[in-house]
Formats: sequence, structure tokens, C-alpha cells
Amino acid sequence: MTLDRFRSVADRVIDPFVAAAERVGLSPDGVSVVAFGAAAAAGLCFGLAGGNTTLYPVGALLVMTNGWLDVLDGALARELGADSRAGDLLDHVLDRYADLVVIAGLAAGVDRYGVGVAAVTGVLMTSYLGTQAQAVGLDRVYGGLLGRADRLVLVTVVTAVTPFVSLTAAGLGPVGWVLVLFAVVGHLTALQRFYLSMRALQ
Repeated sequence: MTLDRFRSVADRVIDPFVAAAERVGLSPDGVSVVAFGAAAAAGLCFGLAGGNTTLYPVGALLVMTNGWLDVLDGALARELGADSRAGDLLDHVLDRYADLVVIAGLAAGVDRYGVGVAAVTGVLMTSYLGTQAQAVGLDRVYGGLLGRADRLVLVTVVTAVTPFVSLTAAGLGPVGWVLVLFAVVGHLTALQRFYLSMRALQ
């Protein structure tokens, strides 16, 4: 089970924020851009955290902000009747770049570029298989072992506690093991989504 299947619950919780965003005149695309800015700032914090671990909680807050705004932009678009294919494309492109900068920052901060590459490819393939199902006529696939919402929660929690945890295993600390998890489970989730899509097409 992944947190992505609770999107409807998140949409209900975010209703007051949608109303506030509408009152101040925010656009869904503008929210998407700000969400990416939060992710980019988080990646920068994580990349610099190797020399200053107090930056990890700052990055955690920024990742949480990115996730919250990522829910808000879609809900705002639906409320305004402004949801469009162009807006959906922008949202997905910025989400993928957000994933890239956050994971690249995590890898740079712990100097683990190899596992970082494996994590990035796992995450990108998970997202690709989710939307590729839609491209071949199926519903967009959000299920699997690890979705984007799960990744954001894991990054937020792990980076928030990293300055206070000194445990290591096999030479990796909490951030390093999160990257390993994204690498392994990300590719497994992509394969799971591929299997479910193929089964639906047959």
C-alpha cells in the first residue's frame, strides 16, 4: 500500500488552503513552480549538509512544503476549472525535476553518487511507468510498493532526524540507506507497475 491512494483524503484536508489560494489569486501553474522551488532549495540544503548537518531539518521542511504544494496545485486547478493537459504536463515535468534535485542533493551530501544514480533511475522509472500506462489507454497507475508521496514522507522524516542519529550500517547512515531503499524498491515498484499494466492490456 502506498500513500498515493489517499489522495482523495488529502484533497479534502486541503480544501481551506485551496480557498485561501483562490482568494489571493494564485494560479495552479504558479503553485507548481513554487513547489519546484521548494524542492530545489531542499536539494541545495541536502547537498551542503555534509559539512553542516543542521541543514537537514531545513531541507526536510522544504520537502514537506513541496509535497503539500504538489497536492494544492491540482486541487486548485480543479476548483477553478483550470485543469488542462498543459498544466498536467507542467506539473509532471516539475515533479520529475524536483525528484532529481532532491535525490542528487541527498547523494552529494553523503558523497554516495553511485547509489544516488541508482536511486534516481529507480524513482524516474517508477514515475514513468505510472504515466506510460495512461499513454497506452489505461488509467494512470499510482499503486506499487513506493509512490511519490511515500518517498516525500521518508525523505522528510529521515532528514529531520539525521542530525540526532549517529547509527551507521555497512558504512551508510540514514540518508545513505534511504537512497538504497529508493534504488531497490523504486525499480521493484516500476516492475510491479509494468506487470499490472501488461496484465490489464491482455
